Amino acid sequence: MSRPNVTIIVSPRERFSFTRQNLESIYEHTTPPFSLIYVDGGSPAQEQRYLEAQAQTRGFKLIRTDHYLAPNQARNLAIPHVSTEYLLFIDNDVVVSPGWLDRLLQCAEETGAAIVCPLTCIGKDLHQTIHLAGGEARILEEETEKGIKRKVHEKHYFVNRPVADVRDQLQRQQCEFAEFHCMLVRTEIFHQLGLLDEGLLSTREHIDFCMTVTNAGGTVFCEPTSVVTYVPELAFNLADLSFFLLRWSDAWELASLEHFSQKWNLPKKDRYFKKRYERLGHRRHKAFLKPLLRRLTLGLSSPKLEQWAIPFERSLNRWISNHYARYQTGSPIPHRVLDFEPSQSAPEKVLSVQC
Repeated sequence: MSRPNVTIIVSPRERFSFTRQNLESIYEHTTPPFSLIYVDGGSPAQEQRYLEAQAQTRGFKLIRTDHYLAPNQARNLAIPHVSTEYLLFIDNDVVVSPGWLDRLLQCAEETGAAIVCPLTCIGKDLHQTIHLAGGEARILEEETEKGIKRKVHEKHYFVNRPVADVRDQLQRQQCEFAEFHCMLVRTEIFHQLGLLDEGLLSTREHIDFCMTVTNAGGTVFCEPTSVVTYVPELAFNLADLSFFLLRWSDAWELASLEHFSQKWNLPKKDRYFKKRYERLGHRRHKAFLKPLLRRLTLGLSSPKLEQWAIPFERSLNRWISNHYARYQTGSPIPHRVLDFEPSQSAPEKVLSVQC
């Protein structure tokens, strides 16, 4: 087998219950040789045992922390272990399709792109409904009476459109951002720019990274002949719920928006930020609170009950984010690295890093 020129980095997005489907999809549908690093950020015992067994059988590197990780924290634990020309970020709730990686690599080679994303779909009906086919993201400057005003321009292509309806419009094109659901990157970018920004705990991290790369002269392409689907379905188990509520906590989102606005010198009173402040907690309310209340009321919908329950959910959310606040800062993050060769009875090496 030829030497891999790409390392796949799998990391948790918002839950753990899709771990098996995600990993099996990658190994079933990936043709080019690849290395794989799996970042396990505090998964429950069942998934931890599964990943350790798979790492031993398939021979990939497994990085484990005993607490939950913000997405950029997880990715940054893996990047220093990459020695291939390319690395590919993929979330642990994504299903890939045949030829997905071949086509991303081909696009990168033919265009010289620094970042390439696939056609990213959404839902349990795999590869049917578009979530993202590239998009636009840049800082605009306008002259006003009070001086220069900076604001974010962001546009997603073909959101929520059936693939079948727009198939003839989907073609390889240069764009301005990709998302971390699945993103191929030239490894040299991190030698040039450093690691991902861990001040972005839960949102805007993809926009920040792509604008940073673009400002450094790199290009972003979308290759729609490569297709993946992310499956956002929250399981009502303790591990999924606690990680999900932290991942989309008010504290993490507010801190991320504050950091993003300061980093890019953007006014927080801009409509771009106002919209996100107004929608604070909407993911939790949609995926957790409303389904929970429907269960408790045997399927009945009660807007008044939802409004009554929101303050209690926010209190719970503050407790969760306060509990994990001690893991947000500090370097290095305590973690273990298990580096397996295929079918070993013991790891080739086990590294331990402690704060």
